Amino acid sequence: MRRPLFCNLILASGLLALTQLMTPTDAAAEARLALVIGQSAYRTVPELPNAANDAKGMAELLGNAGFNVTAAPNLSQNEMRQAISDFAGKVSASGADTIALVFYAGHGLQIDGENYLVPVDLDPKREADIPLQGVRLNDLLNTLGALPTRARIFMLDACRNNPFPALSGAGHGLAIVDTKAGAPGSFISYSTSPGSEAEDGSGADSPYTTAALTVAKQPNVPIEEVFKRIRVAVVQSTDGRQIPWESSSLTTDFKFFGGNGSSGQPPAPGAGAMALASATRSVEDWRKDLQGKDPRVAYELVIADDTVPAYQAYIELYAQDAHTPRLRTVLERRRQMLAWDRAVAINTRASYEAYLANWDNSDLAATARRLLLRVQNRNYSLPVAAAALPVAVAMAPTCPCTAPTTPATPINPTVAPIIKRRVDDTPPKRKVVDAPPKRRPPPDEVVVERAPPSGPPPGAVMQGIGIGIGIGMGMGGGGRGGGEYHNERGRY
Repeated sequence: MRRPLFCNLILASGLLALTQLMTPTDAAAEARLALVIGQSAYRTVPELPNAANDAKGMAELLGNAGFNVTAAPNLSQNEMRQAISDFAGKVSASGADTIALVFYAGHGLQIDGENYLVPVDLDPKREADIPLQGVRLNDLLNTLGALPTRARIFMLDACRNNPFPALSGAGHGLAIVDTKAGAPGSFISYSTSPGSEAEDGSGADSPYTTAALTVAKQPNVPIEEVFKRIRVAVVQSTDGRQIPWESSSLTTDFKFFGGNGSSGQPPAPGAGAMALASATRSVEDWRKDLQGKDPRVAYELVIADDTVPAYQAYIELYAQDAHTPRLRTVLERRRQMLAWDRAVAINTRASYEAYLANWDNSDLAATARRLLLRVQNRNYSLPVAAAALPVAVAMAPTCPCTAPTTPATPINPTVAPIIKRRVDDTPPKRKVVDAPPKRRPPPDEVVVERAPPSGPPPGAVMQGIGIGIGIGMGMGGGGRGGGEYHNERGRY
């Protein structure tokens, strides 16, 4: 009796273990990796104490959300690049169903339309030093964007004031990064609007990270809704001075805590689809939605949406509200940064001239003029390069099998035929006049090889007679000798 019972227990345990192995779970189906960078101990400018606190708090939050966190504080340029490379290696080894998240707290700069993360050893003497000493944000985005992942999330608390005196001509804040222009599956969040500066805050953490540490803990909230709530919280805590901004090209739903769709089902049309629909709403649509609402409620709605049509509709409907002057400033800066983003993306003389025509007094005007000059210099060199390119391509052999053997003529085939035609087209008379030794023909040519055939063509006889008379008179020879010679030359 004991043996069958024991066997049944073993069998039941085996079936339970097999069932657990076959049942998909969030942890098994979705890997979560995070890189947290906190840049606090800058060597040539004042330290950022809050950046270290921000990084520590986010590392703890992400660890509780199931992320395998790599903390990387106070990185030099080489260390930051190595940390990004090592993290990319982990993401690549983790597989295509991986959520990769990067949180950065520290200084960020915009130079010539490019955004840069600032290593702690950066010491610029001029703006041209930043590409040499900084780390391009696009390098981080492109490195992870080239890997097969389920989603890539970037949180940048990097829009603090510019502390480097040598960079007084740099634009304020960071330039727009449109995730829809790159590989799909990305989400990027700034601590404030493009072209604006974020506050470091008076507490242990920045206003942005303080809001994120609170809002992201809420369960079953899609990521787009999380950051809308973060934006409203930051606006409230800074009295409208700071408005976080984000761009999304996610193709799947994501929640920091609970309810992630990782069971192989098609992605739910969550906040990503709603964000797309919201982005296409016109000013008229927003007027209808806001009409009759309390100004405070309408204000929070347009802040959560954070689009030009929403702000414009609010300003038109609530012209006398206390929030309207600040929103006018936000709207003007947003339009300016959108125009700047287009100018840099097109990167032509016309694009920079169009920007300067509307924003000649902005903080980015000096950069626009410099880039305009650079594009003009580039355009002047284009015709030469374009003319030389087809010749170089046509002359070069494409593979060893098409390489020609050693030619008897010059290497360039376009020159040799011209030289040859000039030699061949020289009139025969010039050869006779310029080569006197040929005036006496070899005896064999006259007596043996050049016996006159019967019935010569009339043209040949006439040509021989004409030439013979001229040469015979010059030599003073007899009629027979001269005649025979000239007839032979005519026949030849």
